[in-house]
Amino acid sequence: MIVAIAAVSVALPLAAWSVLAHPDRVRQQSVANLQRGLDARTPGAFVAVGQRGGFRAFARRLTPAGHVRRIDRLLARAGRPPGWPLDRVLSVKLVLLFSFVVGNLFYISVVHTPIVKVIAVTATLCAYFLPELLLQNRGIKRRDQIQLELADTLDQMTIAVEAGLGFDSAMARAGKNGKGPLAEELVRTLQDIQLGQSRRQAYEAFLERVDVPDLRRFLRAVIQADMYGIAVGDVLRTQAAEMRLKRRQRAEEKAMQIPVKVIFPLIMCILPVLFIVLLGPAAMDIVAAFTGGGL
Repeated sequence: MIVAIAAVSVALPLAAWSVLAHPDRVRQQSVANLQRGLDARTPGAFVAVGQRGGFRAFARRLTPAGHVRRIDRLLARAGRPPGWPLDRVLSVKLVLLFSFVVGNLFYISVVHTPIVKVIAVTATLCAYFLPELLLQNRGIKRRDQIQLELADTLDQMTIAVEAGLGFDSAMARAGKNGKGPLAEELVRTLQDIQLGQSRRQAYEAFLERVDVPDLRRFLRAVIQADMYGIAVGDVLRTQAAEMRLKRRQRAEEKAMQIPVKVIFPLIMCILPVLFIVLLGPAAMDIVAAFTGGGL
C-alpha cells in the first residue's frame, strides 16, 4: 500500500508536468524545420512535420530535460547505435517503469512483507535505469577500444604527414584505412569541418563524444601547434611515442594487477576444495579411530 501510494504520488506530478509543460515555440519551430526531409527508414519517402510516433513524443515529454540530455550524451559516447535512437531509449525506459510498477503492485498485494516491498522498489529502479547502464557499459568499452587504437593511428598519421600530406589529409587517410570507432570519429570530425565548423569546435565535439584523456591531450597539442605555427609532424611524432609508452605502461599495470585479482577466487574456490581433497581422508580416518575407540 505504501509503495502504491508513493508510485501514484510520483506519477501524478509527472503526468501534470507532461500535460502543462510545453516547449518553447522557437525551439519547437526549429525542431520542426529539422524534421523536414527524408525518412531514414524508407529511402525516398518524405515525412511530414509532427509525424513522430505519439508514444515516443509522450515519453520524451514525460522525461525531464536534464535526464534527456544525459541519455543523449551516453548515446554519443556509445557511438549512437543504429537500433537505439534517443526516442526509443526513452520509450523503453517508460515501458519498463510502468511494467514493473504494475507487476510489483500486484505482487505486493498478495505478499505483505517489508522485504518484498524493498525488493519491488529496488527492482523497479534497476529496470528504469537498465538502458542507461547498458549504454554506459558500451561507452566504456568503446572508449577503451579508442584508447587502444590511438597509438597505431597516430603512427599512421605521422607517416602520412612526413610523406608530404597535410594534417587533415593524414586524418582522412587514417579514418579511411581504419576499421574501429576511432576511424569513424575521425571521419565524422572531418565532415564537421567540411560543413563549416572551425577546427577547434570540431575537435571539442570530438572530445565530448569520446572522452579519452590521451586523445584530449593530443588534440590540445594539435590546437596549440596550429595557433603558434609549430610543425605538426613534430607534434605527431612526439605524441605517437608518448602514446606507445603509455600503452606499454598500461599493459604492465594490468599484468601487475593479476596476482591481486587471483587472490579472491583462489581463497574462496580453490583452497576449500584442495583442503577437502587433502584433509578429507585423514579426517575420516580420525573420526573412525575415535568412534572405534569409544566402542
